[in-house]
Amino acid sequence: METHVRLEPWSAGDFWLLERKNEPAMTEFLGGPEPAAKLLDRQRRYEALSAREPAAGRMFRVVWTRPGDERDESVGSVGFWEREWRGEQVYEAGWGILPEFQGHGLAVAALTELLAHVRIHGSRDSVHAFPGTDHPASNAVCRRAGFEYLGDVDFEYPPGVPHPSCDWRYGVGRPRGPVTAVTPSG
Repeated sequence: METHVRLEPWSAGDFWLLERKNEPAMTEFLGGPEPAAKLLDRQRRYEALSAREPAAGRMFRVVWTRPGDERDESVGSVGFWEREWRGEQVYEAGWGILPEFQGHGLAVAALTELLAHVRIHGSRDSVHAFPGTDHPASNAVCRRAGFEYLGDVDFEYPPGVPHPSCDWRYGVGRPRGPVTAVTPSG
């Protein structure tokens, strides 16, 4: 069975999701929860990013309708943004699915939808992700979404704090016709 999600642009009404993603279970591999002031700043940055031209990047709320259910549920977030990595202009991707929705293939489905968006709207040739070497679930998401493992790196997150991470790269390519997102099963 395929897992389908919908990506909704990040908005002012999504702050509650940012608060949920700041809980200890969600930040275990990201250096722990952020203080309230940093969350407010992150909310402003997410909204500003989503107000820029599409090639600059986007943050999205991930929406899922359970099979056999008519209700949409906001289950997490996924996004991409511009960065320079090893002298190349690339995108970086990040995601988080709330604990009660994990294990259904939603992170892979969301990342796959995000990559389809980047193929249409992006201007850079690759998307990188940098999950910690100690985070097998996020590394599995990269593998299942079609990223190529480039090796281990010391990646700063939070800024100024080197963290042993895996460098995953997805070659975007450019569509020749209509793009159809392929969503792997859960």
